[in-house]
Amino acid sequence: MLSGEGPWHLPGPWRLMLLGDGSPTRHLHLLTGQKVQVQLIAMETDPNPYKDSPHEVKELTPPLLRRQVWLQCNTQTLAWAESWWNREEAEKHLAKRHQPIWKSLTEGRSELFREVDGLALVTGEWLDKKFKQKGPFWSRHYRFFRRERELTVIREVFNPKLEHWLGSAPRHAYKTNY
Repeated sequence: MLSGEGPWHLPGPWRLMLLGDGSPTRHLHLLTGQKVQVQLIAMETDPNPYKDSPHEVKELTPPLLRRQVWLQCNTQTLAWAESWWNREEAEKHLAKRHQPIWKSLTEGRSELFREVDGLALVTGEWLDKKFKQKGPFWSRHYRFFRRERELTVIREVFNPKLEHWLGSAPRHAYKTNY
């Protein structure tokens, strides 16, 4: 993904949203003009962190915590996200659990590097229910690095309602079930 090669069938705004190195919560705020609320679903030790997770999770040092959230503007759910962290790093960086990750990681103005590792179209009945429409849904996963070391792996799934701001996006490629 770093090469910029990839989903050229996606309109430019969607490519920026999915492949850009900016914060999705910040992008959602800029798109909607509204504050993005982070609804914490869970943040706990993941007993089986390598099951159904991006293979980059194996680069993190166990024990691992898994954090899951919904990103919402008013009553509209615009995205779901999960992240895997070394427990010690999570305790250091995620003290404010309802705060967006980018805000937690940049409070000290520390240098971060984001690398998008993959895109997919995903399906799941639980996503259909929360997004109030049938999938598939665009998803991406990426890593944050600090001082040349993996800090976290994050996976996000975006509600097609974002087409209101980003324009339509085709949803007819490779699909994965969540």
